[in-house]
Amino acid sequence: MTGFRRGIRLGIDVGKARVGVSRCDPDGMLAVPVETVPRSESSIQRIAELAQEWEPIEFVVGLPVNMRGDETPSTVDARDFAAELAARTRIPVRLVDERLSTVTAHAALRSSGRSQRNSRSIVDQVAAVVLLQHAVDTEKSTGRPAGALIDLDEEPVRDA
Repeated sequence: MTGFRRGIRLGIDVGKARVGVSRCDPDGMLAVPVETVPRSESSIQRIAELAQEWEPIEFVVGLPVNMRGDETPSTVDARDFAAELAARTRIPVRLVDERLSTVTAHAALRSSGRSQRNSRSIVDQVAAVVLLQHAVDTEKSTGRPAGALIDLDEEPVRDA
């Protein structure tokens, strides 16, 4: 476990309608669901409240890119959300490639016997668990944190 930074992390799966939140224990053994936050003007505030409760060393925000690794409108949305979260909380935010995390979450829920309709309320949490567990496992195996750290001193770029 050389190079693993001990501490709780919160995983964030940003969607258009909902934001899934997960957390891991300080040793990064297991990521678990925390909450599904409705996407609204108060989403960042709710996640900041969760951060006060859990005191994470960082947020791990999923960066949805297409299968070729290209950016999409959802990628820009996730970047903007992550930048606002970093600015509001002053807690480090890492952007991590989340390709297939939602697909993996749906598959896991299906295999546990849940239909897509009755999984809607928790699929975002499960996707956040998948991306956070992947990030933690990556750091443990490589000794380097997964993803890219958002520069808190850099202003987020917004389209006019």
